[in-house]
Amino acid sequence: MKRIRLLLLALAVAAGASGFGAVASGRLEQVEHFRSQFVDERTVSVWLPDGFSPAKKYAVLYMHDGQMLFDAGATWNHLEWGVDETMGALLATAQIRDCIVVGVANIAAKRHAEYFPQRVFEAIAAPARERLTAQQLHGEPLADRYLKFLVTELKPYIDAHYPTVAGPGGTFVMGSSMGGLISLYAICEYPGVFGGAACLSTHTPLASFELIDEHTDADIASKLRDYLREHLPAPGLHRIYFDYGTGELDRYYPPYQQKLDDVMRAKGYTAANWVTREFPGEPHSEVAWSKRLRIPLLFLLGQEEARP
Repeated sequence: MKRIRLLLLALAVAAGASGFGAVASGRLEQVEHFRSQFVDERTVSVWLPDGFSPAKKYAVLYMHDGQMLFDAGATWNHLEWGVDETMGALLATAQIRDCIVVGVANIAAKRHAEYFPQRVFEAIAAPARERLTAQQLHGEPLADRYLKFLVTELKPYIDAHYPTVAGPGGTFVMGSSMGGLISLYAICEYPGVFGGAACLSTHTPLASFELIDEHTDADIASKLRDYLREHLPAPGLHRIYFDYGTGELDRYYPPYQQKLDDVMRAKGYTAANWVTREFPGEPHSEVAWSKRLRIPLLFLLGQEEARP
């Protein structure tokens, strides 16, 4: 359990450096102090593929924990998602549609507060909610403000400065761990904005494990499922991807994910618009997410013949 607490702490303090490093494919354009009326200013990085042309229209993939995406030399743990390599390879072989990636940096001290689904938080019983506020969110829930930043400030900026497919058919969101939770929350809260969400190693228990006991586990985890029963978007118009490993922190996720999958089925999601994948032995880390990144990218952005 101590190892898990240290892992969660390390993930929560990921990288505060202003630059996101170099890329092996395409190029990065950055706004180092993107200002917002809703959240703290932060670095936003836009990855543009090789051959980028203003004459084309590009889908947009918004990714959380943006400082972990491109260059291991610039990250706190010297690991990365390898987004530029994987996106570049898929685009070069025409397996996915034209796309740019917007990496949104986290603010380490507020990561849990910004990524914990707020309407779920508000439904949790008061004692557990108070413990979450004090020990995990360190103040107040900020997810609704974070999503307002994404939808009403950042997205209009991206659409104004780049040739994008602005509707939900061209707008996607992706993250891992707590970033998986906020990606799921984003497509539920803004189904008219996001057409697809990829949630890797989603922290389906929601709380840190030191806060979970038999009572709070039943309350906290079940409130996410209750929320999804009410707010999952129409399956015919949206695509949702989940996965998890079975090593390290991920080994605790299968029973939670299985119950969430039951909700997905009951809401009418099928293999045409939803997938949950297990990756035996894979840990909770950028190395694991990098190894399988092509799978959710193909699911969200793939040409029909290339989709998994």
